[in-house]
Amino acid sequence: MTVLHLSLAPHRGRAATAATRPRSRPRRPRRGFGRAAAVVTAALLTTGLPAAPAGADTPPPTPTSASPSGAPAGAPGTPSATIGPVDYAVAVDESGSLKPEDLERERAAAVRIALGEVHHASTVGIFGFASADQPGQHPVDEVCPPTALDAAGRDRIGVCVAGLHSRTPAEGQGTDFPSAVLQGISRLTSGTDPAVPRVLFVLTDGKLDVKDSPAYGDPGHRAAAGEEALTAALAAAKAAGIQVWPLGFGAEPDQAALDRMAAGGFQEGCVGLPGAKPRASVVKDSGQVGAALEAAFAAAHCLRSEGVQTGRPPADLPVRISPLATVGSIVVDKGDPAVTATYFDPSGRPITGAGSDPDSTFEFSGRDKAIESLRITDPMPGQWRVHLDAPEGHRSQLASVSVLWRGALNSSISLTPPSPRAGEKATVTVKLQTRKGLAITDQQDLKDLAVTSVLEGEGFPAVRVDLADDGAAPDAKAGDATFTGAVTVPAGATGRITASSTLTASGLAADQNRPFSSVVSPAVPLVTAAFSLDGDHRVHPGDTLKGTLNLRNDDTAPHILHPAVTDVAPGLLTLSPDSITLAPKESRSVGITLTAGDAKAFGRLLGHDGVTVGGKVSVVDTSDRDRVVADSPLSVTVTPPPSFLDEWWWALLLLGILVVVAVLALLVVLRARKTGTSPAGLELVLLDGRGRELGKLTADGGSGGWYGFEVSGVGGPHPRLVRRPGGTYRVQRSQDGGAVLEVRRRTRHRLGAGTPVELADGLSLTLGASRRPGPGTPPPASGSRPGRTERTTPLNDLL
Repeated sequence: MTVLHLSLAPHRGRAATAATRPRSRPRRPRRGFGRAAAVVTAALLTTGLPAAPAGADTPPPTPTSASPSGAPAGAPGTPSATIGPVDYAVAVDESGSLKPEDLERERAAAVRIALGEVHHASTVGIFGFASADQPGQHPVDEVCPPTALDAAGRDRIGVCVAGLHSRTPAEGQGTDFPSAVLQGISRLTSGTDPAVPRVLFVLTDGKLDVKDSPAYGDPGHRAAAGEEALTAALAAAKAAGIQVWPLGFGAEPDQAALDRMAAGGFQEGCVGLPGAKPRASVVKDSGQVGAALEAAFAAAHCLRSEGVQTGRPPADLPVRISPLATVGSIVVDKGDPAVTATYFDPSGRPITGAGSDPDSTFEFSGRDKAIESLRITDPMPGQWRVHLDAPEGHRSQLASVSVLWRGALNSSISLTPPSPRAGEKATVTVKLQTRKGLAITDQQDLKDLAVTSVLEGEGFPAVRVDLADDGAAPDAKAGDATFTGAVTVPAGATGRITASSTLTASGLAADQNRPFSSVVSPAVPLVTAAFSLDGDHRVHPGDTLKGTLNLRNDDTAPHILHPAVTDVAPGLLTLSPDSITLAPKESRSVGITLTAGDAKAFGRLLGHDGVTVGGKVSVVDTSDRDRVVADSPLSVTVTPPPSFLDEWWWALLLLGILVVVAVLALLVVLRARKTGTSPAGLELVLLDGRGRELGKLTADGGSGGWYGFEVSGVGGPHPRLVRRPGGTYRVQRSQDGGAVLEVRRRTRHRLGAGTPVELADGLSLTLGASRRPGPGTPPPASGSRPGRTERTTPLNDLL
């Protein structure tokens, strides 16, 4: 049977919640210190999440049944990373070999642990240690009993950690590592669940010093006795399933001693990756503390780290959250409580307070302290931004921002051919996807992934299959989250076969166990099928894609085939028809329709550029022991629905062209109308009472379509027409070829050749030989000459 699971380190830790642990008041600090140096715990904080143990001494999960196609016929649901609590203890060196500023940084580590932890039921106990050199002294000083790290618990840690202090000679200033380790074992194993991971952090300079401690015998043998006791204590930690992660502080930390402690504790706490084994880190200055602890905490708890960004306020620090993440913490070491941090998700929306939206849940801690955190469940993937600001006088401290997260992914396994013959070479393919069933495209998300496979079946022993994503045959492309390997089906295979795979990855939990199961084919298969998808495999939500199934039945009996989309999250893609009957000896092609879910099914997954949905189209012969006759990889790109502009741009362009044409036509008409009524070229003739011509005036274009004039010298011997805009009279050409005369903008008269209009004092006006001047015709000049007598029309014969 095929099993895809995440191999996590067997943490034989204990899980005590707040309800199962006695709580005591935090001790009043005996020494005051400045700000809790904000750096040490960035990485420690973010998540005690390992899943149930799966180490060397823990058998792999028992495979579960699956559909013959290698996955449930329906799509897998959104998997959740098996995130649980973690119990850890922090031992802080208070000996005289450390300077006060080194202890200050150690204290900051404890604060960051509390603020960065992502599981509210995780616990932490914090104690200082030095040595007991005189009666009444004690090597261990517990300042924070095991405390559940809910919001209130994290705040309590921030208060009680102030009890850590530098020991005086009167209190014992040696360094008793054996007592510190044993104290951690006691707190991590008392009445706790062995399935919960256990981690002990030792913050020290690594210098064992029990020369003044009577508990270790004669002064001449105390050093050797101390080494012996430390070896025994580390062995006890290993037996109890406790990882030991030393962090070195001070001017000259003992690297060899720190390495020894890391190697002496439990080594199988996470997956079997070299980077996940406990190791010692030396912190030379406060600027290195955050990065060192982040790496340590990520490895100790199977988390992923996105690195540390630093800057001085005001500043914008970017942090990336992977689409694989299901829970994580953004930890901000501000260096100064006066610094404020504002968080923006990848869409630019500010996260202003605790609570939830339709997709994510948020929880803030320590907002008024030097170190704060934002814990996010189901975070929006992408580039987050933390804006730091501070008033004048509070901008000198270097701030840092880090992210630790835990995630989950889907997987899809297939065998090609899906029903191979005994002795035939086949290809096993495992495709990894995000928890939403989408393609993994960022190489950063693929780092440290390892996939192996096993082929099992009737008639032969299990065969290991090596898989790779390196682009070398049979793998088609490197770095595409598809792991491929070749295997020859043993000659003894007689019936069912199952291909299984195992994913090993730090910080990632696999989805449900989903093996690929089929049946060995006879020498000549009776039923064959091949699937192909038309077009460019791009679709909008709610739209469809067409495909074809080419089917052949060489049997003498009918066969019922069941095609389905598998390894796709629910609602994203569906296939029809879901049942096809092939008659004996029938060969035909069947049209297949793939339908993408609506926009609501994809939600914010679509983004701006769309998403690629992976999976398979599997065809199972239900008439032949659910033999898989086709198992084709499927990759469909779903893009956001087109906007109105995207969909109708051509119509808008056509409409724009029509509008332009209509406007041009209107302008032509208006111009033609204006030209038709323009007074330019009208010849106005002034007549006396006997109809004799007294003078002429040829109109130009005038103003506003009218030509204004006046009769000068009325009542005198030589009246004449004079151009005068705004005069008593004005004329305009009419559409019938004549003209309209308007008197003082009140009365209008028809004016034509041979039909004079009376003006005043026996004078009248008529039209002469009018013309329409062409372009470039100069304005006509006025003149007067005697003319013939015309009949006049009374002025009150109005038009």
